[in-house]
Amino acid sequence: MLDFTNGMSVPGGGGGPHGSRMDAMSALLARNWWAIALRGAFAILFGLAALILPFTTLASLVLLFAAYMLADGVFAIVAGVRAAARHERWGLLILEGAVDLAAGAAALLVPGLTVLVVVTLLGIWSVATGALMLAAAWRLHGGHGRWLLALSGLVSLAWGVLLWISPVAGALVLTWWLGGYALVFGALLLVLAFNLRGRRDSSLPTGRALS
Repeated sequence: MLDFTNGMSVPGGGGGPHGSRMDAMSALLARNWWAIALRGAFAILFGLAALILPFTTLASLVLLFAAYMLADGVFAIVAGVRAAARHERWGLLILEGAVDLAAGAAALLVPGLTVLVVVTLLGIWSVATGALMLAAAWRLHGGHGRWLLALSGLVSLAWGVLLWISPVAGALVLTWWLGGYALVFGALLLVLAFNLRGRRDSSLPTGRALS
C-alpha cells in the first residue's frame, strides 16, 4: 500500500478500496495537522471565555446571530432585486430576505427568545459535526488517532443531545456547558493534531522531519 505523503510503502495499510480511502484520509490529516491544532486552540480559548465571562459570551452569540440574519437578509433581497431585473424568479429570494431580516430584528428586540433559537441551532450544528467526525474516524488508520477523532465526535453528539433535552435551562448553565464542551473538544483536537504531526514526521526522511 502506498503512503500518500511521500510515495513510500507503508506496511499494514490494508487492501482494497477501503484501505486506499483510509490511507488517503490518514495522509491528508497528517499533512494538515496544524489546521486541527488551530481549531483545538481556538476551541479552548472560546471555552475559557465562556466559563469566565458567561453572560458576555451569551450576549455575543445573540449579537452574532442577529448580525448574520440581518446581513443574510440584505444580501438575499439584493439578489432578489437583481433577479427581477433579469426577469428571473425572485419571489423566494425576497421572501427569504424578509424572513431573515425579521429574525435579525427579533434577536435584537427579544433576546430571550433568540437564546432558545441559538441553543437549537447549536444543537443541530453539534450533532451534525459529531456525526461527520465519527464517519471520518472510520477512514482513519488506528495509529493516526482514530479513537481520538471518534471520541471528539461522540463528545460533539452528546453536547448536541444535551442542548435538545434541556433547551429551557438557565442561560448561565448553557454557557457553562458550552465552555466545558469547547474545552474538552479543543483538548482532544490538540492531542489528535500532535499525534498526527508525529506520524507525519516519522514518515518523512530524516533530513525533512524537522521542516
